Amino acid sequence: MIEARAVVVAVADGAARLRVVDRQEGCGRCDEPGGCRSVKLAYAIRPPVSEFSLPDTLGVKGGEEVGLRMQDGGSLRSALSSYGLAAVLLIVGAACGQWLAGGDAAALGGALVGLLAAFVIHRVLHRSRRWRSALQVEMVRPEALCAHDFGEVR
Repeated sequence: MIEARAVVVAVADGAARLRVVDRQEGCGRCDEPGGCRSVKLAYAIRPPVSEFSLPDTLGVKGGEEVGLRMQDGGSLRSALSSYGLAAVLLIVGAACGQWLAGGDAAALGGALVGLLAAFVIHRVLHRSRRWRSALQVEMVRPEALCAHDFGEVR
């Protein structure tokens, strides 16, 4: 399970607006010799999203601390279906176009067919209840989280 702590910012219309308070920052070696600084580079391009909404399944109030859970592999599964599938089918489509008809135009056409196939497969997966359930974040009481040292709530 992937777990984090969050604070309820507001509750309205059956949804709780949450702010993540124990964001993980990669391996923690960004400023050490040999550190890759990849997290800092990613945040320079787009700041991390630390607030989002979830259905209020616990009846929480503003300022209350809650736990967040996601199944292991959920984020990897999501990234692979979004980016990996498109990249693989783009290359396969381009190779098939080149092999079947030859030339750059055929490779481009095959690449576009591959991207279209990836889009369709991704849409079908997204509509699958079983697929979506593995990607969902669940709000739980903080005492239901594993006994990790999450630090102080900021």
